[in-house]
Amino acid sequence: MTPRDVVFPPGRQALYERNRYSPAIRANGLLFVSGQVGSREDGSPEPELEAQVRRAFDNLNAILQAAGCTFDDVIDVTVFMVDPQAIFERVWSVVPEYWGAAPHPTLTAVGVTWLYGFQFEIKVIAKLPEPAES
Repeated sequence: MTPRDVVFPPGRQALYERNRYSPAIRANGLLFVSGQVGSREDGSPEPELEAQVRRAFDNLNAILQAAGCTFDDVIDVTVFMVDPQAIFERVWSVVPEYWGAAPHPTLTAVGVTWLYGFQFEIKVIAKLPEPAES
């Protein structure tokens, strides 16, 4: 078996090791990013919803940057929300700060009952940059 090509954002490796998963894996020209929540450095949630969404995007962007990508390289997004009927408008008011201009990535939004103490999670698939020709 080929070892997984794991991407770790700076300063967060212990959190991922403690929880036993990889933040992102490079494979076949794509970057598969695990769901990112609005966790602080110690893993605790941001208490306020909009701050939690911003922190989730910041955590996502740190992983994308560690892989040499930006949100512009994202092709597919899945978001999970606890009680989306109650929080969707507040969540989506933050999204334009990170989403960029059209054309936008594909999107699947899922309502869930539990996210380990969080209200919002985002996972993505991004296209890795082409290797520079020598």
